[in-house]
Amino acid sequence: MSEPVLLFGADYSVYVRICRIVLAEKGVDYTLHPVDIFADGGPPGSYLELNPFGRIPSFRHGTFELYETDAITAYVNEAFDGPDLMPSDIRARARARQIMRLADTEVYKHLVWGVYVPWKDKGVLPGLGRAGLILGELQRLAGENWLAGGQVSLADAHVYPMLTYFSMVPEGAAKLAQFPRLALWMEQMRELNSVVFSRFSEEKSGAGSL
Repeated sequence: MSEPVLLFGADYSVYVRICRIVLAEKGVDYTLHPVDIFADGGPPGSYLELNPFGRIPSFRHGTFELYETDAITAYVNEAFDGPDLMPSDIRARARARQIMRLADTEVYKHLVWGVYVPWKDKGVLPGLGRAGLILGELQRLAGENWLAGGQVSLADAHVYPMLTYFSMVPEGAAKLAQFPRLALWMEQMRELNSVVFSRFSEEKSGAGSL
């Protein structure tokens, strides 16, 4: 009998969704254990035994525990059967890692927290001014059909949830439309079963929180 796989986090989280897409692409059966870091008082004390910093997601495979999304997705890709979600070509692998890092340092910071979050709070959108630079660079770095290599990779799983929140903002959707290859990639990603299965509650109801 295989060891159980648990993912801890909330379905509104960008980084939890990244892990969910990767787990689904690998065909891994897992249980999502809800942890709401924005609940009154923060996450439960028991969760801090998994991640003392109180961030999500965390992961458990049998008795093996991990936190940090990059570590979780790399482990899932290497530990389980299914398609390899990193390109075999060394340069394409380097490109995938570059795009993932760009997502963390620029896309999440400026297009999620600098556009989507303040839009929900009905505030100004400070990240919008940087959106053209970020989206333009993503489009320049992207491969022919997927972000890195000839098939879905960890890079696609990493970027898509972030741009989904960005594209929920009318100004974000308008900006994304200016980059047709990136917009086409988004449409292609939306058709994947792993993406449909892991949809944010906002995509289903039109309301929610990050």
